[in-house]
Amino acid sequence: MSVHSSLLLIADIAGYTRFMRLHAVSLAHAHDVVSQLIESVIDAAGPELELAKLEGDAAFFHRPLDGATAVGEAWIAARVAAIHSAFHRRAADLARNTLCPCDGCQQAGSLRIKLVGHLGEVAVRKIRRMTELAGVDVIIVHRLLKVRVPMPEYLLMTAPLYRRIGADAVGPAEPVDVELEGIGTAEGWVVDLGELASRTPDPAPALSWLRRLVRHARLTWRSMPYFLGRRKACDGFRNVEARARAVGGSPADA
Repeated sequence: MSVHSSLLLIADIAGYTRFMRLHAVSLAHAHDVVSQLIESVIDAAGPELELAKLEGDAAFFHRPLDGATAVGEAWIAARVAAIHSAFHRRAADLARNTLCPCDGCQQAGSLRIKLVGHLGEVAVRKIRRMTELAGVDVIIVHRLLKVRVPMPEYLLMTAPLYRRIGADAVGPAEPVDVELEGIGTAEGWVVDLGELASRTPDPAPALSWLRRLVRHARLTWRSMPYFLGRRKACDGFRNVEARARAVGGSPADA
């Protein structure tokens, strides 16, 4: 086990619980939509951010920091923008090019993404191909997910991360006191990602009818185990994580 300073970043799909509850009839397709969105986030994170764990609707990344590893203003801004853009491109593509009439497929574009970040000391333990992170700072970044922020999409940073990357790296940042359960009140900074949304490229172009049909056939095939009761919904997220680790953190495009 080693202990070192790390960048900790969690990309969380906002509205996931409500989305899954509303689309219970099309649960298998809704889970497939979310799995594909998570894959797009992992791809966009790139090799610099290592996937530590998939946590349902969230992807937990980390990047060890040492004397040779710098996390500067341009780097973090680029990663946040890439993750945000990739998420919305995939969501738009899924919503526009589906042949399925179920709510889970039709409303893929209604989902949003939020990111929380922190710098701190973590203990890293390798068990076979799995990496386990532990420590108070790992708890802190997860507690940030529970902080209520009155924005549909945002980046919420602790003061250590904000000071490291510089003022307004991603966009105008506003100070905010965050109440962390079991830890207390801490200084935070929040960036409204709405400005990034306005710069996101136009939605994916419409696919041909034949390509949509092929995509729909693949979706139906992937969903069969769920419809037949042979696989649980959480298995789909385990498969995403397994594919990500098999290729070094970048799962193949579904």
